[in-house]
Amino acid sequence: MADRAKYIPLNPKLYDYVVAHGHNGDPIRAELAAETAKLGMISMMQIAPEQGTLMALLAGAIGARSTIEVGTFTGYSALCVARALPAEGKMLCCDVNQQWTSVGQRYWERAGVANKITLKLAPAAETLAALPANYAVDFAFIDADKANYRLYYEEILKRMRANGLILIDNVLWNGAVLNAEDTSDDTKAIRALNDFIPTDNRVEAVMLGISDGLTIVRKK
Repeated sequence: MADRAKYIPLNPKLYDYVVAHGHNGDPIRAELAAETAKLGMISMMQIAPEQGTLMALLAGAIGARSTIEVGTFTGYSALCVARALPAEGKMLCCDVNQQWTSVGQRYWERAGVANKITLKLAPAAETLAALPANYAVDFAFIDADKANYRLYYEEILKRMRANGLILIDNVLWNGAVLNAEDTSDDTKAIRALNDFIPTDNRVEAVMLGISDGLTIVRKK
């Protein structure tokens, strides 16, 4: 038993069981997911429902008040996290696509969290670099262009308070991190950050096999 791998592959029925046995949905989240699905294959950019719930649970558990999201798409993850913030909480969402983010804005309004969210339509590298050095961050989610993941990580980490969390999406990259023949810029960037974080003595981190892989980083 000691040598047995401590994980279980999920087939569709077992995955549905997992989702059904958590607080992973409500009418607004379900409607936003359904509208996003109509976009076609690009809808795969939306996070999984249980991932959204996990993010909200973590943000709530650490009492997050100031959050940053890099890569908002149609706003599902922002909706989940914003709901976990207190009334005075704030969330900065960085994206470059007005069409996709406008979908999210409608649902943020319906959910009553739009007042917590500031959407900045500009390259995230510019938005983050322009933040004051004393801009305090409690919780962050990185899910944008992979080539800039390390840049986003560093800009956020230096503004993050002790015990704050950074969540990084797509760290398994559909398994491409293990494909030596994949030398695309995105894949190399994900591998590089994956390899760097375990050596970063500023943080503690765990990589989880949720959806396409999720790394959770705690600043010491």
